[in-house]
Amino acid sequence: QVQLVESGGGLVQAGGSLRLSCVSSVIDFKMKTMGWYRQAPGKQRELVARIDPAGNTNYADFLKGRFTISRENAKNTVYLQMNSLKLEDTAVYYCDLAPPPLARYWGQGTQVTVSS
Repeated sequence: QVQLVESGGGLVQAGGSLRLSCVSSVIDFKMKTMGWYRQAPGKQRELVARIDPAGNTNYADFLKGRFTISRENAKNTVYLQMNSLKLEDTAVYYCDLAPPPLARYWGQGTQVTVSS
């Protein structure tokens, strides 16, 4: 059974930073495109960033360079460095396969709350 375990969320003031981690038991992790998703209250889950096996990255337009996704294949881990956090970044953050049609395993997520 595939497990995805996200961590690193918390309460942070606007303008602050957090680094999220996701440890995955996905088979052949290094060959998978992984993504970070988020779901804010009352909204649909959305893809924030993704990284392919070669390390190529893609980000949602609304991020404007504030987040950075990376991976460490030896640890089956994907990271999301979040800088200049805004109130609207408040959400539960998840990792899973990307693009969205491939996402299917969904872990428990990690809560990110940005305060003013």
